[in-house]
Amino acid sequence: MSRALHKLSARFVETASQPKRYGDGGGLYLVVTSKSSKRWVFMFRWRGKLTEMGLGSAVEGSSRYKSLAAARQEAASLRSLLAADINPLEAARAAADEQAAIPTFGEFADAYVALMIKGMRNLKHRAQWETSLGTREINIARVKKDAVVATKEHIRALTSLREKRIDKVETEDVLRVLKPIWLVKNETATRVRSRIENVLDAAKAADKRSGENPARWRGHLNKLLPKSNALVRGHHAAMPYEEVPKFVAGLRKRHAMAARALEFTLLSAARSNETLAMTWAEVDLTKQLWIVPKERMKAGKEHRVPLPERACEILRELEPFAESAKSVVFIGPKGGPMSNMAMPNVLKRAKAAGTVHGFRSSFRDWAGDETSFPAEVIEAALAHAIPNKAEAAYRRKDALEKRRKLMEAWAAYIGSEGSELQELDTAA
Repeated sequence: MSRALHKLSARFVETASQPKRYGDGGGLYLVVTSKSSKRWVFMFRWRGKLTEMGLGSAVEGSSRYKSLAAARQEAASLRSLLAADINPLEAARAAADEQAAIPTFGEFADAYVALMIKGMRNLKHRAQWETSLGTREINIARVKKDAVVATKEHIRALTSLREKRIDKVETEDVLRVLKPIWLVKNETATRVRSRIENVLDAAKAADKRSGENPARWRGHLNKLLPKSNALVRGHHAAMPYEEVPKFVAGLRKRHAMAARALEFTLLSAARSNETLAMTWAEVDLTKQLWIVPKERMKAGKEHRVPLPERACEILRELEPFAESAKSVVFIGPKGGPMSNMAMPNVLKRAKAAGTVHGFRSSFRDWAGDETSFPAEVIEAALAHAIPNKAEAAYRRKDALEKRRKLMEAWAAYIGSEGSELQELDTAA
């Protein structure tokens, strides 16, 4: 190997056209086939055998272009390997194999989501996980018109993120995904950020990347993204609890089945899907109790709901229409379960603020501000899971009788406007 280094000049590399191999020293050679075909090679002896190793193109603009300075830097690194008795060619192949083993963000996210959704009972949540990370195609046609442009931009950024190697994902990649929807669809954006963070944390645990998580919120993205006023308690717009009694008074004047379902949902502080799928087999009017099976509960645990007297009145009113114990309580116009849009439509027609799910926040705020019931009793009424595993292990009781008093107090409060009850119009 020649001791003299840096024999060539950048000008010579650019203009050389005669087919030949030109040495730069230290094992680095410029191989010219024609003026438009030039490449760098590194020549070295390994165990007595002369070996040639390609380093890339010397023609500017080509896909694997490498300047004279870059070629010299790589040749110096290869000479260091030789000095350490390491075969440069074998080392390069091993590095290439290692890089090939690192998946793209999309590949890793797909595997991660497939694993995570196995433990999810709610099909809607499973679909949300898949669409938020691009595992399932997003239907832009379903997006509100005022957000279509932002959503298209978001999808392009998400597609670009999925194609990037997961160890190369940086803060700017995450921001490109979030910014188009951060203000117009903040709840969605917040979930997307959290799920990207989970995927990148998992990749780090699997030794597929290192360093800080670029999707981390506290102390990182919260300094780079604007605050949004779209966020409300529980991520659902909630009617102030002071306005609920007046709303309920108006609700009781409505004759439709959906109005009864909505009032029952308020009285029980239940989730919409729990009310809509409720069957007569789950109800014990004698004990004034509704037992929601674990399969329909978000926490995957059976939930006993103490029913205030007004909730039982609604059920007694509907009981004559029950065909069997398996029949749903709140029947839709076609005889099956009521549509999940029925209760929101009642709100819409009443021009009321908030959402159906938001009434749970109204209940939580009322109970915390206006009563002396312990927080754990209020949380149990909402069927919230206990985040502390040690506390959950010891708190095996569900405080049913304490919750019964709480729900009776809530029923008395929201019925305090004293409106007269209207007879149910079963046809409606």
